Formats: sequence, C-alpha cells, structure tokens
Amino acid sequence: MRVLFMTNEYPPYVYGGAGVHVEYLSRELAKRTPVEIRSFHEQTSHTGQLTVRGTKIGSDRFAGCPKEFVSPLRALATCLHFNGQGVDADIVHCHTWYAQFGGLVAKLLYDIPLVLTVHSLEPLRPWKQEQLGRGYELSSWIERRALEMADAVIAVSESTRDDVLRLFDVDPAKVPVIPNGIDTEEYSPTHAPEVLRQFDVDPDRPYVLFVGRMTRQKGLQYLLDAAEAIDERFQIVVAGGDADTPAMQREMERHVEEVRAKRRDVVFIPEMLSRPTAVALYSHATVFCCPSIYEPFGIINLEAMSCGTPVVGSATGGINEVVVEGETGFKVPLALSDTPPHDPTDPQGFSRGLAEGINRFAGKPDLARRMGETGRQRVLDHYSWGSIAERTLDLYDRLVIRQPAPVGS
Repeated sequence: MRVLFMTNEYPPYVYGGAGVHVEYLSRELAKRTPVEIRSFHEQTSHTGQLTVRGTKIGSDRFAGCPKEFVSPLRALATCLHFNGQGVDADIVHCHTWYAQFGGLVAKLLYDIPLVLTVHSLEPLRPWKQEQLGRGYELSSWIERRALEMADAVIAVSESTRDDVLRLFDVDPAKVPVIPNGIDTEEYSPTHAPEVLRQFDVDPDRPYVLFVGRMTRQKGLQYLLDAAEAIDERFQIVVAGGDADTPAMQREMERHVEEVRAKRRDVVFIPEMLSRPTAVALYSHATVFCCPSIYEPFGIINLEAMSCGTPVVGSATGGINEVVVEGETGFKVPLALSDTPPHDPTDPQGFSRGLAEGINRFAGKPDLARRMGETGRQRVLDHYSWGSIAERTLDLYDRLVIRQPAPVGS
C-alpha cells in the first residue's frame, strides 16, 4: 500500500491540530507501509518508509491580486504542482481545504481513491472571511467539491460526522469516525519548574493555562472576560500562538493588556511553544481551559490530559467526546447563534461558566490530581496513534479493493 499525503502543514511548519495529526499519523503509518508527504514548504527528507517532498510557491507570483487572495491562489498552484510531479501511489489522503484540490486532481488524473480527514469545516468558520475576503468563497467551494467527490471522509469525532452529513451531500457509509491521537510518552507528566520561571510563572502558585492560536474560534476572548471572576489564588497563563490576521493579533493583545491592567498575575506568552515547553506548562498547571466556540476534536485537550491535567472546556464538538464531565474535568454549556458568525448567544454567561468551572479547583489540589490521573488513563486507553493508524490503514485497504465500509465505523 503506497500512501500519498497532501498537506499544508508538516513539521517544523506546524501551527494547528491538523499539522500535529499529520505528523504523528504519517509516522505511525510509515511503520507499516510506504508513506510520502507533499507539503507546502521547502523541505525534503527520507527516513525509512517515510518520504517528505515540500513545494513552496512564493507570494511574489500573485503580486497583482488583492493580498487576501494570495493564500487560496497559492494553495491551488501548489496542488497543481503536486500533481505535476507525478503520482505513484495507491491512495491519496488530504488534510484541510488547502490540499483538497490536489487530491481531487490526483483522483481524476491518476484514478486512485481520495480520502479526506475533516479537521474543520468552512461553513462553521465564517470568521475566515476576515483573513481571506472573497477567497473564503473559493475555499468553501473547494471543500464542498472535495467532500462530495471523496471516496471516504474521515471525521475526527461523532459531532464532526454529524456536521458533514448535515452540511454536505455525502453518503453516510463514506464517513467513518477515526479520532485524533496523542503520543503519551512525549506528552507525559514532567517536573520542570525552571521552564515556568523563564516566563515569570510562579511554580509555587496554582495556575489556569490556555494554549492555542489567537483566533475567534479558540475563544480566548471569553476566558479573558472571565479573568476578574477567576479565584485570586490562580495565576492565569495565556500562551497565544499565531493569529489569523495582524488585526486579530493586535485585538487579542490589547484585550490581554486590558485584563493585565486589572489583574497583574496574568502571564502572556505570545508565541508558539516548543513541545518540551508546552509539556512543562501543561504538567504544572492546576487546570487547562479550552474555551473554543468551534472545536471538531480538540487535540489540545488530549495534550493536557496526557500530561495529567484536568480540563475545563466548552461543551461543544469533540470536546464533549474527549472530556468526561466530573471525571476528567468540567464542561461549560455553550449555545451558539444559528446564523454567522455563530457567536455565543450569552457571551457573559459563557465567561461566567468558565470562571465557575475553573474555580471548582481552587484550594482543591486533590481534586485536580485525581481528575488529572483519570484523564491520563483515558488517553492511554482510547487515543493511541498505533490503533488509529491501524484503523486508517484498514480503511485504505477497503477502498483500494472497493469494499464498502461499515456505516459510522
């Protein structure tokens, strides 16, 4: 079985959960079968059965169009280049809309099955218009064509599967659920107080931690709005990575500074964390907060749980399936508007709920420790990359020999 992955992100060029998924899944698959990665970056490597071939098309090629169109047009050009290199594979597997056009072309030209993993859906991310302008219309069109033509659409959670079937004309038999996973050896509880001190985090005080991109989707603004109601025994540590746009970056940074003016124990880390740094911050945190308003799976919660930290998260999407209420953390009710931009119908109530969930751990280290241990065991039992690779390879086998997949498998 020769597998071809097409993806925007691949290490070291990773900024979200999709890139993490591709990194670990490809590594596990390559233990079993040859895998080639074609990415959007300048990189080339060959290790065992894993080959990486990157293609970086410069923005200067699109100097004549509005800047918000550069990203989608570059994606199309890169996908065409992928196919122009020739395809010698039994199956093509694409991740995010950026690479889906490449998979469509490979399916049509090279007559191989197309598999997509849904890490998010454009109709549920209308705020992307801030980044892409009318390029959002193009990304949405590519996604729809790809999902409706694919031979299999892997949903990372049951809620994502429901969204796919609700929003697109896709045969339910073609939409299996295969979740994200976690490397539990890499993400394991560690004692590294010196890492905390580098960021002026007091290792002797409890803290609530946020790690994520500074986008509307990740809901950081609602955690910041909750800051004044969070128990004063907690430090609030915000590790905010890339924003969708410079304007979004400035907006989030201003919000952080406004909160810090009222509460000095807010620590802001405006960077993408290295993996060892993230593991240290997760491991020492009393509680991890995931206030996302849209989260198809939420691999970030697996990272925290694998490090032995309980989660307070919004009761939406895959978070509902990963976090077990009262056992590995607490979930905060979240009602969203039916129309774009699908914001919370009661944002102040949602922020209060986040504060209340976090405050349940105030002065209760035994509760945090017990839930953290339960969360890590849940990760060990259900989310190993080895088992996820086996399920994915079984799907490939069925598609190559044209056997139908069990519904919802």
